[in-house]
Amino acid sequence: MKTKLCHYVAQLFENVSGEEIESLLEVPPEEAMGDFALPCFSFAKKLRKNPKFIAKELAAALEQEREKLGIRRVEAVNGYCNIYLNRAEYVKSCLAKLWSENYGVEKNGTGKTICMDYSSPNIAKNFHVGHLRTTVIGNSLYKIHQKLGYHVVRINHLGDWGTQFGKLIVAYKKWSSKEQVEDKGIEELLRIYVKFNEEAKAEPKLVDEARAWFVKMEQNDPEAIEIWSWFKEISMVEYERVYRMLGVSFDSYTGESFYRDKVPALVEELKEKQLLVESQGANVVCLEDYDMPPCLITKSDGGSIYHSRDIAAVLYRKQTYGFEKCLYVTGLEQTLHFKQVFKAVELMEYDWAKNLVHIPYGLVSLAGEKLSTRAGNIIYAEDILKEAIRRAETAILEKNPDLADKEAVAEKIGIGAVIFHDLFNQRIKNVEFSWDEVLNFEGATGPYVQYTYARAKSILRKSGKAITKEAVDFQVLTEDSGYALVKTLADYENVVNKAAEKYEPSVVARYLISVAMAFNKFYHDCSILRAEEKEKQARLALVDLVSQVLADACGLLGILCPEEM
Repeated sequence: MKTKLCHYVAQLFENVSGEEIESLLEVPPEEAMGDFALPCFSFAKKLRKNPKFIAKELAAALEQEREKLGIRRVEAVNGYCNIYLNRAEYVKSCLAKLWSENYGVEKNGTGKTICMDYSSPNIAKNFHVGHLRTTVIGNSLYKIHQKLGYHVVRINHLGDWGTQFGKLIVAYKKWSSKEQVEDKGIEELLRIYVKFNEEAKAEPKLVDEARAWFVKMEQNDPEAIEIWSWFKEISMVEYERVYRMLGVSFDSYTGESFYRDKVPALVEELKEKQLLVESQGANVVCLEDYDMPPCLITKSDGGSIYHSRDIAAVLYRKQTYGFEKCLYVTGLEQTLHFKQVFKAVELMEYDWAKNLVHIPYGLVSLAGEKLSTRAGNIIYAEDILKEAIRRAETAILEKNPDLADKEAVAEKIGIGAVIFHDLFNQRIKNVEFSWDEVLNFEGATGPYVQYTYARAKSILRKSGKAITKEAVDFQVLTEDSGYALVKTLADYENVVNKAAEKYEPSVVARYLISVAMAFNKFYHDCSILRAEEKEKQARLALVDLVSQVLADACGLLGILCPEEM
């Protein structure tokens, strides 16, 4: 109906497309002002008429085609053409779309591949709240793009190479043992890593020892590689445990170490393309013309570096997966790094460099201080998730002690609360970690959305009837709160597309709150189970659709909905 309306309006103006009209069409802030409003100010110069007069002429033209366009009435108000739709027709149109495959969300990405690089913790360090951010943002963007039909390759680019492993080997040999590491795992690796950085302040030669061990790693020294591999195995056990709690999985765990043997070929290609410049013994790609520092390719000792391994990785991914886009979900502080990497790929004359996208997110701080593994100032992801589950269990015991599968429900609520809290705000915003905020179950939260879903499912169970959407009388759903709920549901396709376009899961999270609020108002205003049969069937069909959309949209955030709470 909206498309038909826009194309009709476009015919009334010269050289204006239906798409342009649709981009101008607004949803008024108040329902009393209509379903849509078309501002006529942008036509004033072209038509050499006052916007108020244009709005009046347009309103008169639309009035003549009311039935054909599904319009109830039209008003011209201060340069706006306010359009009131035929509610029953609009409800029928919206529900038909929502009842179609994929809830009316077109799969525009079918046949296209996206590589998505996210989570990527540093081996031998605990999975902390910062890793939690990239993981839940990346997982949500994966699910959003998958819903649009894309084939998404989920890549966990592990931080499993670098001088920090030389530090760890030195620390392990000086202050730990095989038994201690086997007993305490990653906790022991973190302890000795922090100790190394403290001791190195007073004893700088430790840093030289660490560099020497990393050189051994680069030279495939058996002892160095054996210790490094062992540390990696210990780390993966911890990470997989957290990923299982979050319901997150990956298609590839190829980290930095995987691309070491691919850097020499990159160096040769850069030489052939006359892009490599020697600088103080190191090799760089000069980016001075683009107001950026040089992109370091190899260090003075010939070893690879972050930039070169990331360039080698993107070349490998393009060759292996033939991606349409390659997305990187990392902290805002890595913005310059990815600008350098992407520019170097562009200078190598790969036209697909424009499809490399850095998706930054804000930092997590504790009492205003940046989190640092080196300083030991860290909040662990697993601790957050376990505490959230514990608090959810306490709430269940207080409010619904007879609930079946309390532990499973508490897990969905607690983990859902943590994920929703992170994704509700725009990803670029910095976050100051607060236990009270993360684990708050009241207000615009994940548990509020989950409770709304459980309420809808409870209504459907109590009805004891199969939902027959074919028998729905759409006129029944035209009262204010039912109509408002249908309109909110109908925005789902737009929400999914906007979230993908902006790489912004918060669009989905905020939509979920809108649906929950609209449904709870409908539930308050309209009798459902005690209504007359015709009203009851229509309203139950709407309740059923609400439950489906809530579960589907929560799924896009990586949140599960319990049937009862």
